[in-house]
Formats: sequence, structure tokens, C-alpha cells
Amino acid sequence: MKPNSKVLIIAGSDSSGGAGIQADIKTVTALGSYAMTAITACTIQNTTGVRSIVPIDPKEISNQIEFTSKDIKPDAIKIGMLHSTSVIKAVISSLKKIKISKIILDPVMIAKGGAKLINNRAIKMIRESLISKVFLITPNIPEAEILADTKINNKEDMIYSANKLLKLGAKNVLIKGGHLNSKIMYDILLNKKEITIFKSKKYKTKNTHGTGCTLSSAITTYLSCGKVLKKSCELGIKYVNQAIGSNLNYGKGQGPINHLSSIKIDKKFI
Repeated sequence: MKPNSKVLIIAGSDSSGGAGIQADIKTVTALGSYAMTAITACTIQNTTGVRSIVPIDPKEISNQIEFTSKDIKPDAIKIGMLHSTSVIKAVISSLKKIKISKIILDPVMIAKGGAKLINNRAIKMIRESLISKVFLITPNIPEAEILADTKINNKEDMIYSANKLLKLGAKNVLIKGGHLNSKIMYDILLNKKEITIFKSKKYKTKNTHGTGCTLSSAITTYLSCGKVLKKSCELGIKYVNQAIGSNLNYGKGQGPINHLSSIKIDKKFI
């Protein structure tokens, strides 16, 4: 099988394999594309939480982005964990040089277990300097609350927050509704022209580690293959729901989802 497209992932690693770069690579690969990486930090974590974070030098992050892209030009870029202002500046500088239009930002701020992964100055810089430079931003509700500086309790609040992010310069916003206390899952895609509400079944499971990373990578992969944004979001959400539905139940805490749920193996292994 030949890959359909090339995706560059700029994000932190997760030693447990459920989120971050590891989840991104699995997602891009499972959906039939070629994954490249620029690692921003090494996190030591498992399903019960984050033990420590080792940052990568911003200059070396830029070198990863630029040296890789010079040789193999990506069709789209997914950005995840950017933990400091110096890292954000380095990434913005490198993005200017490689000139890719399909850039998806997943503003990773808090780990599933509650650990903070980014400082306040970096949050301010994402809000003021990075949001306007990407094609799509995909915050979950806690992240949207921080970026839009507002409380979200329902769908109307999600739409209000998305509009605030548009005023900050975002072109397209997908707010993920997994944190709402409802039986139906609502994900809302919004730009200045239209609003699309994706409804799906909400699974009762603690095993949702890495869903945000996975969704943004899935959307990036579909976009990189030439699909329009709305269809890319629809297919990405479907992929994540299938991965959650597998309910792997690995680890003692909030376990990972099944990134291989899209793959059917016909060969018999002896």
C-alpha cells in the first residue's frame, strides 16, 4: 500500500503511547498516510498521570521542522503541545519558511489526568500570535474556556466561545464537546460563514486518553488527502468514535483508544 499523503506532526511525545506524537503517528498511518515528526517535548507519563516533562531546545524543534520539510514536503501539518513562548516563536518562524496552508492546531494545555502541560505566557502567545496563522483550531471545552476566557455549560456556550476565537483571528474552529454532561456527543465546527453540529453517541468509558490528539491528526490526514474541511471533521470524528468504542482497557488509569480500529487484516498469522 502506498501512502495517500504526507503529514508533519509538531507535538510532544507520550511514553505510554496513548496520546501525543505516538497517537499522531498511529492515526496518520492507520488512515493511510505518511507521518513525519518534530518533537517539542518528552513527557514521562502513563495512564495514571504525567510524572515529568523534558523540553526540547526550540532551535532543535525548528531544525526538525525545516530539515524534514526541505527533503519531504508535507501536504498538511498538525500542531500539538507547545509548552513555552520560545517554542511557539520557533514554530511560527519555521512555518513561515516552509509555507504550508493546511495547518491544524490542537491547543494541548491539560493532560487527561489533569496535569497542566503549558504555562500562562505560552497560552497568551497562542491566543495572540498563533491562532490567526492556522487553518483550523480544535480545542476541547476546557481549552476553549481558557482561550476564549468564558465558561462553557452547553451548546450555545460552545458557539459563543467559537465566535470569540474567530474574533481573535481563527479561520475555522472545531470545539469538541466531550466534557459536556450529556448523553449525546456534540462537536461544533464554526467559521464566519456557517455552523455545523456533529452529533454522535457518547461512550461511557474511562479509556479516552489521547482522543484530542487523535482527532486533530485524523482531520489533518483527511485534509492532506484533499477532502474538504467539513468532510474531514466528519470522518475524523467517526474514526475517533470507533477507536473509543473498541474500549481497549489498558492500564490502571484513563486508558488509550484503539488506533487500529480502521484496519482490517485479511492475512492469517501463524
